Amino acid sequence: MRLIKELERKLETEQSYFQTHLLREDIARLAKMRDLARDAADAIAFRKAAFGLGWTAGNLRTHEIREPLEMLADAMYCYAAGADNAEQEARIEQAWLVLHRVRMERLMGCLSTPVPKPAS
Repeated sequence: MRLIKELERKLETEQSYFQTHLLREDIARLAKMRDLARDAADAIAFRKAAFGLGWTAGNLRTHEIREPLEMLADAMYCYAAGADNAEQEARIEQAWLVLHRVRMERLMGCLSTPVPKPAS
């Protein structure tokens, strides 16, 4: 799959510990997702399994990225089903870009939200 290969290439040159860690996790998630798509009984079962891959910490905020994750899952399922792979690869890459952007926005939002100081 082109997307996984591209992320593996990025991993080779990435210098940020955070980005390296995230890339490794994403590569593993995408590979697992690809395998689940090949073995899924149907698209609905696959979508459910894809949502359980830990896209957010403890999957607690995965519901916030539902739409782009569904787009990626649908593209991945079609790819695994043998649809025109060049077209599906492009669809997967586009869905990934959207998912990654939305997920990073949520992550950065969590990290930048001030935590109230406890009362003394």
